[in-house]
Amino acid sequence: MTLTFVAILVGLALIATGLWDAFETVVLPRRVSRRVRLARVFYRLTWRPYATYARRIGDDARRETYLSFYGPLSLVLLVGVWAFVLVLGFGVLIWADGQGDFGTDLYLSGTTFFTLGLGDVVPHSGVARVLTVTEAGTGFGFLALVIGYLPIVYQMFARREMNVSLLDQRAGSPPTAAELLRRNVKAGDVSSLIQLLYDWEIWLADLLESQLSYPALTYFRSQHENQSWVGALAVMLDVCAFGLACAHSETGRQAAFTFAVARHAAGDLSHVLDVRPEPPLVDRLDPGTSARLWEIARACGLAVDPDAGHARLRAIQSTYEPYLQALSTYLVMSLPPWTPAPGAKDNWETTAWDFESPVALLGPEAPFRR
Repeated sequence: MTLTFVAILVGLALIATGLWDAFETVVLPRRVSRRVRLARVFYRLTWRPYATYARRIGDDARRETYLSFYGPLSLVLLVGVWAFVLVLGFGVLIWADGQGDFGTDLYLSGTTFFTLGLGDVVPHSGVARVLTVTEAGTGFGFLALVIGYLPIVYQMFARREMNVSLLDQRAGSPPTAAELLRRNVKAGDVSSLIQLLYDWEIWLADLLESQLSYPALTYFRSQHENQSWVGALAVMLDVCAFGLACAHSETGRQAAFTFAVARHAAGDLSHVLDVRPEPPLVDRLDPGTSARLWEIARACGLAVDPDAGHARLRAIQSTYEPYLQALSTYLVMSLPPWTPAPGAKDNWETTAWDFESPVALLGPEAPFRR
């Protein structure tokens, strides 16, 4: 009697855990702050060893290809974990009813959950029949839920990546704050920059909402190894920090709005992934980089004062850099530099089928000329 009672409790607990975790992950449109969750444990146990092996791959392209499999594969495996927990839970309940040996009862549970209807093992008691019907309905609803869930995830992924790809022509590959300023500010005219920051404020808000609701999206990689959502987030924070440090009345207001939602995203996403802010591994704004940044700003026609602006820029950077470093380390997504490397080419300039320089064809006024 005691063993049967324990088996019933275990079976009910397994079913409740599987269903509730699937509900929180798929249906509930908000962040779940509870630390002990099946999905959280799954990602903790699978991502860290996967990322550890990825860091040993020396070639950037091969490493990024390897990492790109994890996001989609983790969704499939997570669905399998939920299904296994539910099948196991119902199997334990059927076994507690005295249907037969546990292996046969687990087989009956599996065929019922996936609605196979083989008929080689059938329930013998009234309780077992009720459990079988209940499990068949649960399995049917579970599979329908998953079928509806996957397209939503891929739709959000595509929406996120569209703007990440747009940075290629707007800010270089990898994107940098200095290159974004150079291509979008000419002769001191910041109207294009203000519009760009407004558009990215909307993207950042969408990033925050979608990846808080569906954290699995954070593991999905971009199409190119020098692009990522973490890199795009870093560039927006860098550009906004520069605008706030320079205190230009034209850009300062919009930069403040965009910076607020960007830092909110960096902080909340590091929290939902349970990665603590950490000191930067490399100073992205060292003296040489800083001098080059102010030089590019002056070439764009911006009236900047490096002596007054540098200290303020460093202070603003310190409010978000630890969060970016934590995300970068955990997700194996490198942070972009503040200024582009000499002679760097954009992704669109290096396709295998080009026979002439695309920039040369665009003429001497092309914003891509450095």
